[in-house]
Amino acid sequence: MMKLKKIACFLFCYMAVIATVKAQTAPLLTLREAVEIALKNNYNIVLAKNNNAIAQNNVTIGNAGFLPVVTGSLSQTNSRQHVVQTKSDGTTVTIPGAKNSSLSYGPNLNWTIFDGFAMFANYDQLKQLNDLSAVSTHDTVLSTAGDVILTYYDLINQNEQIKAQHGAIAISHTQLKYARDKFSVGTASGLDVLNAQVNLNTDTANLLKLQQTFKASKIKLNQLLVRDLQTDFSVVDTIIVDDKMVLGDIISSAQSQNPAILSAQINKRIADINLKQVQATRYPVVGVNGGYAWSNSKTPAGFTQQQDIHGLNYGLTASINIFDGFNQSRKERNAKIQIDNAVVDVKQTRLNVEAQISNLYVSYLSGLDLVKLGQSNVAIAKRNLEISLDKYKIGTITPLEIREAQRNYLDAQSTFFAAQYQSKVAEVTLKQITNNLNIQ
Repeated sequence: MMKLKKIACFLFCYMAVIATVKAQTAPLLTLREAVEIALKNNYNIVLAKNNNAIAQNNVTIGNAGFLPVVTGSLSQTNSRQHVVQTKSDGTTVTIPGAKNSSLSYGPNLNWTIFDGFAMFANYDQLKQLNDLSAVSTHDTVLSTAGDVILTYYDLINQNEQIKAQHGAIAISHTQLKYARDKFSVGTASGLDVLNAQVNLNTDTANLLKLQQTFKASKIKLNQLLVRDLQTDFSVVDTIIVDDKMVLGDIISSAQSQNPAILSAQINKRIADINLKQVQATRYPVVGVNGGYAWSNSKTPAGFTQQQDIHGLNYGLTASINIFDGFNQSRKERNAKIQIDNAVVDVKQTRLNVEAQISNLYVSYLSGLDLVKLGQSNVAIAKRNLEISLDKYKIGTITPLEIREAQRNYLDAQSTFFAAQYQSKVAEVTLKQITNNLNIQ
């Protein structure tokens, strides 16, 4: 039984060592490279840029209604008829299978020259929609870059946890060696050896779980980069947190740079324009039209057997809404309510962003404090573990006590890494909110 346990332990450790060697030999992917690949390949960014290009293409005076519409038309009709004509003198003329034909063609122009200034409002609306699309595209870029950055730092955090777990396994190996040495000289029982073996197996199993999570996070990052999901890579081993961020500066920057606030402000301007478009229908609509036509008709049974006509036609049209069942007033009232809603939305968005910033800043400061405390705790826990190992070697403490020292050291490392990651997540998110995301 003991032999089987030794073999199982060896296999677990061998797998862990192989995974570590592979991670070390995988090509290094820097954070800057990851973000650049995502900005080039990510599907959400590609779609957002395409939609923005459509919005840009729509900003034309023709789309706003300033320019005339010119069309070309062609019409041809034919008929074959049996005609019997009785003339005024009483004579009858019969024309069997009389063939009639008519052909007309030419360009036509229709141009609205005044529509209550609606065309100017339309053009302003198209420009605002383009601005809104640009903000949305930039927000997508920021969001994608933020996801890549946070996933990358999460991988660093997980990698450090894996390193710490390797250290725990090394200590468990040492504890098992001491237990076996004591058992061989009769100063410890076989139970101590079994407990040490269980601890080693438990630590190895925990390592495998951490490695599984690490691989899943790698797949997630590859997905964000839109490349082969099985692409292997390694990450750097350092998380540097910007500890100079000031709450007042962050809130001030967000008021003028945050994409959600900018979008709300643009929607307010669009609501203002919508009221102008509705009010424009109170004015008359004046248009001009014209064209040049060619026509040819053949009627064998008529007084004129063939006729050719060509020439210019033109005219002026005007219309005004006199009464539409009070719908005009209703539409204007609704447009004004939409403006009020847009004003409220701007205020609410500002408040929501400020609340989000305040909560993130609390997490940011808390993480910084935990990082400082964690550095001290790691050093203390490491020293305590070293002393405990020495005492266990000479038999002055129990296996449970050294296991507790080992657990305290691992927990201290885990808390320290988690605090680093917490601060970095808050920092990155705050910079994303304020449109100040940069890659160091």
